[in-house]
Amino acid sequence: MQKIIFVVSLFCSSLVMAQDVEYKKGMIKVDGKDYVKLEVTKQNFGLTKLFEVFSLSGEKLIIAAPATEFDADKNDNSSLYYRLTFLTANQVGIFKVASLGQEKSFAKLIGNSGIIINDKADEAKVKEFIAAKGVTPRLLVNYTQVARDKRWPISLKADKTIEQNAKIIGSFKPTGSQNGLDSYEFLLPSGVVIAKVSFTGGNNAQNMEVFTAKDNLQRPVAIPQKDKILLADASIDKNQFTLKRVAQWLIDNQYL
Repeated sequence: MQKIIFVVSLFCSSLVMAQDVEYKKGMIKVDGKDYVKLEVTKQNFGLTKLFEVFSLSGEKLIIAAPATEFDADKNDNSSLYYRLTFLTANQVGIFKVASLGQEKSFAKLIGNSGIIINDKADEAKVKEFIAAKGVTPRLLVNYTQVARDKRWPISLKADKTIEQNAKIIGSFKPTGSQNGLDSYEFLLPSGVVIAKVSFTGGNNAQNMEVFTAKDNLQRPVAIPQKDKILLADASIDKNQFTLKRVAQWLIDNQYL
């Protein structure tokens, strides 16, 4: 009997906690009562929206705009990322909004948030809302290469930059050396890391282990050196001949 009472009690509690959210004529209603005002501006030919949330007294509380700097969720093609700026609570969060029926999806998000208390955005409730419903998507990385004639030879410079066709196309950075294993990062001029490589054998290395960030792949790659190098100028890098072959491989495979 106690178990039945407990289950019924939980069911009744869930009914009490359940909220009916509606969006009509610029007003978000919760359980039939006016909650906040919502103004919607179409952007990008209506594909995205700008949302502005106001208190019932007219104070602007939230601005929500598409967060386009993030990589799309490959497991969810039905949502868009929106950045919500909570003006009166001085906080920002990233949230998902359904790409179809964005107004209703956003209204439901705000209506169920519980952040409005006494016609104000409660700072503590906003923090809880961001922690519970916010997301942390991966930044969209721009791997665009420098435009140039790739038929020109490449050269490595003393400042660790890589040039081709009289243009700086990237750079390399030593990241460590241990037990004969040398490791490097290769970067675009923007600072975006495109590859991480490691090899043994110095300037006579025949293979490398390479991770390419654009496609998230790691594999061994052959970088054969025909002539045995006994002594090399280290003013650029002690492994400059191998690094030049690595850079050429990255160019040939559309990473650099």
